Amino acid sequence: MSEDIIENSGDFRFPCPVCGSEMRFDPAVNKLKCPYCGHEQDFDGEGETALANSEQDFQAALDNHVPDEDMKEIRTTTCDNCGARVEFEGGSYSKNCPFCDSPIVLAPSLIRQIKPKGVIPFVLPEKEARAAMSAWLGKLWFAPNNLKEYARKGRKMQGIYVPYWTYDAQSESDYVGQRGTYYYVSQTYTTTVNGKSVTRTRQVRKIRWRRTSGHVSRFFDDVLILASRSLPKRFTDQLAPWGLSSLMDFSPNYIAGYGAEAYSVELKEGFDEAEVVMDRVIRELVYRKIGGDEQRINALSTKLSEITYKHVLLPVWLAAYKYEGKTYRFVVNGQTGKVKGERPWSKIKIALAILAGLVVVVGVVLVSQASQ
Repeated sequence: MSEDIIENSGDFRFPCPVCGSEMRFDPAVNKLKCPYCGHEQDFDGEGETALANSEQDFQAALDNHVPDEDMKEIRTTTCDNCGARVEFEGGSYSKNCPFCDSPIVLAPSLIRQIKPKGVIPFVLPEKEARAAMSAWLGKLWFAPNNLKEYARKGRKMQGIYVPYWTYDAQSESDYVGQRGTYYYVSQTYTTTVNGKSVTRTRQVRKIRWRRTSGHVSRFFDDVLILASRSLPKRFTDQLAPWGLSSLMDFSPNYIAGYGAEAYSVELKEGFDEAEVVMDRVIRELVYRKIGGDEQRINALSTKLSEITYKHVLLPVWLAAYKYEGKTYRFVVNGQTGKVKGERPWSKIKIALAILAGLVVVVGVVLVSQASQ
């Protein structure tokens, strides 16, 4: 399935009452702000959290029993280069894809999806996000100098709200396993000391296994799963942790001036991934319950109940740069400033480092030979 991005489309317009320009959400003041005349404006619903923290029935959603008011239709188009699907603003018909920086042309299609209930608004302004990215690039070994310079002085970063699912569930698990306890036995062995054969004794560790069984319970709260395929999970997973306590009720005002990506990982698919996360935690609980020095799990049966979900949007600053014909992407957590991304390697720097290493080795050898 291709990825979907909802840009700040014509469905929600926020004209400045002073100059008529489009206003955008400014994280520095937590208000709508006009980028041209500086006019600031509060909006209804700001700071409310009732909907953002309301859990939705998972099984009802699987059975297509989501109320119509909780569904939406969006118009999207596909980027031929990376497969991302982008909705254009108003009457715009061409732009660069925010994920791969390739030019794309509008070819709209309609999809129907569950509306987000919660959003963490951007905390980090674009200027601070760019500074965080530049600092991260500056710490990379063997990165080309001209890429660092290009990234620092290139076009502005894209602010995008990335879709996630959160899942709650009560787990009840029965297990059968083995508890391993260390014990030691004396072992006699023969060795050679000063050319003579001598007999000595040493302690050898062994494990005594005993069968065990039991039950563990765990309530999982807000297991967070990325609902997008536009960015590699190896990047987005490392942007954690997210402060989900800062979730606000979704409002188009928070999206003003930013993009908001539609989910491409469906609700059931996301839950399958959440189950893997839950199973890993449950197994750790079982290991602790078994106790002893070592543990084995021979059988584990888990039942999940009270399963609920939330669809939320989290803020990410994104930069996509082309260097020597290849696209490199950098992502910045719009809440904390944590940076992850792709990086090229400078062949010249690597060659020089290898050469320097060889010079050091040769120098050590020559000094050693001279001393002898």
